[in-house]
Amino acid sequence: MQELRGKLIADRIKGECLDFVGKYNGIMPALAILRVGNKEADLSYERSIKKRFVDFGLEAKDYELPENCTNEEFQEVFDFINNDPEIHGILVMRPLPKQIDEGEMLKKMNPLKDIDCITDANVSGVMRGDKDAFAPCTAQAVVEILKGYNIEMAGKKACIIGRSMVVGKPLSMLLLKENATVTVCHSKTENIKAVASDADIVIAAIGKAKQISSGYIKEDATLIDVGINVDEQGNLCGDCDWDQIVLKAGAATPVPGGVGTVTTAVLAKHLIDAARRQMNLPEVDDTRDEYVSES
Repeated sequence: MQELRGKLIADRIKGECLDFVGKYNGIMPALAILRVGNKEADLSYERSIKKRFVDFGLEAKDYELPENCTNEEFQEVFDFINNDPEIHGILVMRPLPKQIDEGEMLKKMNPLKDIDCITDANVSGVMRGDKDAFAPCTAQAVVEILKGYNIEMAGKKACIIGRSMVVGKPLSMLLLKENATVTVCHSKTENIKAVASDADIVIAAIGKAKQISSGYIKEDATLIDVGINVDEQGNLCGDCDWDQIVLKAGAATPVPGGVGTVTTAVLAKHLIDAARRQMNLPEVDDTRDEYVSES
């Protein structure tokens, strides 16, 4: 079985980011991370972004508010970063506390700074297949991995297990754009195993540790595991039972080291594109091969 490690894809994206920074010397695209409270999951994600962005030659600024902040305090900080020309992308750690009016924030958010697809403009753009719309980074990371490992999507059957707005629904549109035949399964789907095991590509995005066994895939299928969970022993794991999957799949992403690694790289790629568009700069020519290969 081929292990689809995310580092190969992330390194290619890193090269694109460094090319941009090198060409436009003195311009450092900046991301604002807006966080309310100190949830460990948010803090961990924030740390990984900041570490990755240093390597990519980008800047990430954190804006922290206490858990009990008022909606007015939150909106004031949001307005500042939304209107700051030196901030090119915004990442809001969600879910937000109940006292925060998320709808108010979304209505005024600049779509060009919405690099993780939470505004109506970008969501509808993804649904239309608009190439300029920023897709959710995790959903885009799945496509980057499939393309990067030269896994054919056109004409292939793809089954997505999970229908969230972060992964399942937008990913279905991205795969349709690549001419895959897409089925989305969810908790009410009858006999998910039969549906999934007929697919050439299976994407697991349900958020439950080791739920997807070898019975969900056919021989030599490609499996993309989006889940990040903790098992009974306290170890990080995906939605798939890796020990079973490796015996049957033709290719699969590990957890950790798979989709998550590419997700933060896609966030960086989106930031570069957002900065370029906001400053009316041309695209940087990229002469690298379209696909990467494992040596």
